[in-house]
Amino acid sequence: MSSSLYRLGRLMASLRWRIVGGWIALLVIIGGLAVGLGGTFASDIEIPGTEGQRGIDALATRFPEMGGTSGQVVLVTTDGSTVDQHQEEIDALMREIGDVENVSVAPSPFDDLSPGTRSEDGTAVIAQFQMDFPTGVYPADSVEEIGRLVDGADTDALEAHLGGQVLQSSEVPFGAGEIVGVVVALLILAIVFRSLLPAVIPIITAVVGVGVSMLALVALSAGIDIPSVTTALGAMLGLAVGIDYALFILSRHRDQLSNGDDVHESIGKSLATSGSAVIFAGMTVIVALVGLFITGIPFLTVMGVAAAATVALSVVVALTMLPAIMGILGERLRPRRIRRLMAEHGGVLPEPDPHARPRRSLGRTWVRLVTRVPALTILVVILGVGALALPIKDLELALPDLGTEPQGTDARDTYDVVAEEFGPGYNGPLLVTADIINTTDPLGVVDELEADIADLDHVKEIQIATPNRGADMAVVVVIPEGGPTDQSTKDLVTALRGDAAGWERDLSISDVTVTGATAVGIDVTDKLSSALLPFALFVVGLSLILLALVFRSIWVPLKASVGYLFSVAAAFGVTAMVFEYGWFNDLLFVHVNGPVVSFMPIMVMGVLFGLAMDYEVFLVSRMREEFVHSGDARGAIERGFAANAPVVTAAALIMVAVFAGFVTSGWFMLQPIAVALAVGVLVDAFVVRMTFVPAVLALLGRHAWWLPGWLSRALPTVDVEGEGLAAVLEHRRWTEEHGEHALRLEEVVAPLLDARGTLGPLTGSVVPGTLLVVRAPDDAARSTFLALAAGRHRPSSGILAVHDRLAPDDLAAIQGRAHWIGAGEQVADRLARIGDRGLDRAVVVIEQIGDLAHAAALDDTLVERLDALLAAGTTVIVGSRSEQPVDAERHLHAHLRSPDRLLALAVHRSPASILEGAHA
Repeated sequence: MSSSLYRLGRLMASLRWRIVGGWIALLVIIGGLAVGLGGTFASDIEIPGTEGQRGIDALATRFPEMGGTSGQVVLVTTDGSTVDQHQEEIDALMREIGDVENVSVAPSPFDDLSPGTRSEDGTAVIAQFQMDFPTGVYPADSVEEIGRLVDGADTDALEAHLGGQVLQSSEVPFGAGEIVGVVVALLILAIVFRSLLPAVIPIITAVVGVGVSMLALVALSAGIDIPSVTTALGAMLGLAVGIDYALFILSRHRDQLSNGDDVHESIGKSLATSGSAVIFAGMTVIVALVGLFITGIPFLTVMGVAAAATVALSVVVALTMLPAIMGILGERLRPRRIRRLMAEHGGVLPEPDPHARPRRSLGRTWVRLVTRVPALTILVVILGVGALALPIKDLELALPDLGTEPQGTDARDTYDVVAEEFGPGYNGPLLVTADIINTTDPLGVVDELEADIADLDHVKEIQIATPNRGADMAVVVVIPEGGPTDQSTKDLVTALRGDAAGWERDLSISDVTVTGATAVGIDVTDKLSSALLPFALFVVGLSLILLALVFRSIWVPLKASVGYLFSVAAAFGVTAMVFEYGWFNDLLFVHVNGPVVSFMPIMVMGVLFGLAMDYEVFLVSRMREEFVHSGDARGAIERGFAANAPVVTAAALIMVAVFAGFVTSGWFMLQPIAVALAVGVLVDAFVVRMTFVPAVLALLGRHAWWLPGWLSRALPTVDVEGEGLAAVLEHRRWTEEHGEHALRLEEVVAPLLDARGTLGPLTGSVVPGTLLVVRAPDDAARSTFLALAAGRHRPSSGILAVHDRLAPDDLAAIQGRAHWIGAGEQVADRLARIGDRGLDRAVVVIEQIGDLAHAAALDDTLVERLDALLAAGTTVIVGSRSEQPVDAERHLHAHLRSPDRLLALAVHRSPASILEGAHA
């Protein structure tokens, strides 16, 4: 992959203006679609199939007066009078509301058939109205008109308040906090790069990526139900990862420019190295977010897929637009001091003083401190994280209601008035529905059901108990004693559902459901809570597999997964401190305490997983690289940490700044997620990856990099730090010195096909236009060699190059140039087709020399065709089952125009070398 990214980086730099222009054009086009389609987002959260949702759906079709979006007008006298004395004004207000578009029914609270709820002292009344929009849809124009009517009803003696579901807007409140977060990120980048110009680039690319993804969501919302929180989550995540991914690549580019690299060469190398890590990091986040589908919750799946698409777009921008911008800016991104030095020395950077002492860095000092007594460091981390995680026991989950809106808003004011004048239960009524089509006395059955429900604990009163117009469905509106998120209300829902079977049996009714916004919220929370453990197992299992692939170790993945759980625990614990205990509320602009949004834990676990793996790979891969080169386990930790810790520090601080900016939005739906992510990233980067991880690696020593041999052979090789690029650049230098070769092998070892054991090590090279006969009595050894040359088999170690393509990175390209002629195929026809195409740099592999001999005996022109292919630079490799020359070899040697093109190689399971192959 690294060699492909290297070529991609150079291509993007060469097409720089077209690439940047293409992204700008895409942004404009997607923006036009968003404006033209004019989609809206859903403000409700539902899970099809739950009892609460089934009840809502049934009400919408069989009892529309009780379904749809509801609203309430709360009227309170201020002069000691009763609401009865203001009946005329209140009746007039409700008639005007009833005339508003989309309002289906708005009865007067003094109507005998639909009486409103009055306070005990008669100074307040709740008037309900229904709209013909489904729950969660926000008819803005109609609601604004109702709001104006309610505001106009305010007098010196009567206050009017608008509340209910109609105020659950789908609009996401973006404000100055998000901008401040981006500005802080810009300052951090300016400090890292010590220049403003490179600091602006990650901001630009992140904004472009987020802009395209957010506008696409707006356009898609015209045909897909997308929860409103999706845009805020996507914007927050897109900005954070977009800036970080650009930082990783750009910092590598600047380092290489500081070493005197050519601009285009550095762009290619930065994508091949840091770009590989960015792809891995992005893929881990994407897989974790898409993995939310295992919860079986549709709205969560939509949120996960949308957020994953935003991350994917951020990766694409980092791999295309970023190198294009780096190409446009060219030498201006090279540090000024380096430019001056190169100008003074004729465009070449002078060699550094070998006797100069390396600068003492804070990172090196820190890693020495935490690894001095690693067991003590590990103990301190465990105790510290444990202290932060302790409040998890008090973390409560629920769907936010209007009581979580900021103080001073109409929704919150009305919510508080209702709780004060009538009791908290009036803000979260429960609806008990039942199918009464089989009863002969609908009214009597409804009365009995009402009486039974009224006797239950935690029931304050029965507000309404009535059948629908068709007398086939009954609805009982139950007012709980507690608020929508109180435990007593949850207990009441459980009790109602527990008694449902008895009512169905005793009253001859069926399909009893407990529904309403409060019951639906409880169902959603329960469903999310039950999905948390399977998702956690999925994420932890995924981390073990991915990190085992990357680091080829048992202990490193285990340690990383434990560290991830530490970060999650600390994030949840601090979230409980803020939203349950009320700590730091003023500092974080948190205006209410109580249960946090119920999908916070599962969403944070998914996002934090990808970010944690990102930091793990970026830090530990450099340590592994140092260990492989030196064999010094302790020194590798120190050198690897010192090299990459500054970039990880900057990346983590940028993430925290962006997430903290969204905390200040004041939107309770998003605030707990933003707090948890900010704390999670902070703990993961500085406590886990920069403290716990080095200490564990130091404690394990060389054992940290141990992997059983059988598992090492079974696992594919994953290159996330651009190790393959080093081989590409080495092969380029080798080619400049020795000329282009069709086949080059350096210490190549490969597992045998269809047999136990390995082939190699093989070392040697073949020039283009060679006819190579591979002799081996061992079918497995011969087949393995032929498969390697054709790109059909990957080496386990060493350098295998076919012209300018190296395995295993470019196996697809090698296969594309190779022409495999299997045993029994018509050699003459296949060679003729290849010759007609005149392919350059082609490799022809003929599995059996006997097929070639048979074809030559039947067709006198075959050798001429073979000669033409060899003269054009095509390399032909033929397999032979004999260790000695056969008649076919002698025939070819006698009739080829250039017999010296024929080369024979004896291949055994023991080490062999092409250079030792004898001319036939």
